[in-house]
Amino acid sequence: MEAVRVVQPADRAEWLRMRHSLWPHGELAEHGAEIDQYFVESGLGVVFVAPRPTDGLQGFVEVGIRTYAEGCATSHVGYIEGWYVDADVRRQGVGQALIAAAEAWAVTQGCTEMGSDTELHNVVSQAAHTRLGYVETERLVHFRKLLPGS
Repeated sequence: MEAVRVVQPADRAEWLRMRHSLWPHGELAEHGAEIDQYFVESGLGVVFVAPRPTDGLQGFVEVGIRTYAEGCATSHVGYIEGWYVDADVRRQGVGQALIAAAEAWAVTQGCTEMGSDTELHNVVSQAAHTRLGYVETERLVHFRKLLPGS
């Protein structure tokens, strides 16, 4: 595997493909707009990508800084906002390399903790987090009710 690196504008199409695979409920145009915004003003975050040996990418991690993360004791927490590895290369160290880059970046930002989340049904992601040393801190169930006139 080629070394993990910071995403470049030339990676846009591949990042968009993977982002839409991770969050298929989002519109492709919405993902594209968020990617374009990242290249204009990344703020307190960074995106690392894992290039394929030939062309394209095989994974990414979007990392930010949060003032609060469930289960964390500090108010300056590195946070895995999104993490994706193509199915054909899972369990080969790609995800681990991406998270290692994210954690190293968070340390350079003064963080002493890293937070993350995943959906309750995503047992693959839960297992991946656990393998990398992350400890489950909470489980949430969200509710919704339509009000009269909605």
